Amino acid sequence: MDVRGTVYFVVLAYAPAWLLTTPMWLTGEGLSWEWAPVALTLMMLMPSVAAVVVTKWISPSSASLRALGLTNPGGIKNWWRYAVLGCVGPLLAVLLALLVGYLLGVYKSDWTGFSGLVEQFGATVVGEQNQTSPTALALTQLAQVFLFGWVHTLPALGEELGWRGYLTKALLPLGQPGSFLTTGVLWGLWHAPILLLGYNYPTVPIVVSFLMMGCFCVLVGTLLSWLRLASDSVWPAAIAHGFLNSAGTMAVIFSQAGHPVDNASVGLLGWSGWIVLILLILVLIMIGRLPVRFEITRQGISKGVERRSRKA
Repeated sequence: MDVRGTVYFVVLAYAPAWLLTTPMWLTGEGLSWEWAPVALTLMMLMPSVAAVVVTKWISPSSASLRALGLTNPGGIKNWWRYAVLGCVGPLLAVLLALLVGYLLGVYKSDWTGFSGLVEQFGATVVGEQNQTSPTALALTQLAQVFLFGWVHTLPALGEELGWRGYLTKALLPLGQPGSFLTTGVLWGLWHAPILLLGYNYPTVPIVVSFLMMGCFCVLVGTLLSWLRLASDSVWPAAIAHGFLNSAGTMAVIFSQAGHPVDNASVGLLGWSGWIVLILLILVLIMIGRLPVRFEITRQGISKGVERRSRKA
């Protein structure tokens, strides 16, 4: 394992990202600081900067873009199916997570009336002038989820190029479970400065928010790592990450008025949603898609003769 490159990557991914959160602390406004969205977006780009610096100058690679998964020999025709899965999969996973939360009684839903959404947006009651139909409002929001999924893909690529494009592959000598676990833990801790400000889990104690973010990042990171390794490209993982970020608002769309959504228990961020993530991982294991098996080409006894095998 390239210990030097890995250590440099972690330092370079953490330090600038954490530095970008400093104004949120100094102003005392936290995540409500007017420039917080810009700072958070720039923060997402730091893992990709770290990956490029490491592969270009710390542990040089003759084909760094290919090593990071930005390009591959077959191009998009080799990974477009995984990209479609990265687009549709998160939306279905979030819906399943909401259903599980509903069945467990931690998510109060209004699947057809969308009363929580109407309450959230202060929409006018049907029958009044300039009325807004709850169904039309919900459809508009769902369309935005899909649209913003693509918009979020670019900043998500900033993270994925680092965590999955570089670190997951760099840690493969630990074995795929070890690589996925370590990457997930480091990814979760990378969020530390904003977790302290209440990011994602404002309703639970700080220690609990760290544990929950760690669990979430390990589980989701395993699925993102599978997309990255199975497709030999970082793009499907980036697309899935973008759609995961966008799909977070779906919990509000189907919520019941008077019952605010708590990320600690609802959706993929919540413990009830982890059931869905664990089941997805188990399905990949049962159908033989995880761990990912790589095709290895070995030179035969005679010149020009190749022997191919697959290895996990």
